[in-house]
Amino acid sequence: MTLQEIIADIHALNEDLEVYERKYGVLSETFYELYLSGEEPEEETWVLDWADWAGAYKILLRRQEQNLRNDRIKIL
Repeated sequence: MTLQEIIADIHALNEDLEVYERKYGVLSETFYELYLSGEEPEEETWVLDWADWAGAYKILLRRQEQNLRNDRIKIL
């Protein structure tokens, strides 16, 4: 991926995550920690949202790491 694609992905993912954060009233970082610890959704209808939310957040973390690596390479 190019740096521009990584940055575009980061912006798009942040927009997606904001929708979930507003819907459930929890920041993605907090949600993801709970999700990884095995927290179950209160409503069965939330299961698909939670899976999508966790997946989007995991991709965001990867893209941020890719961006950080690119920044480090530029500095060196």
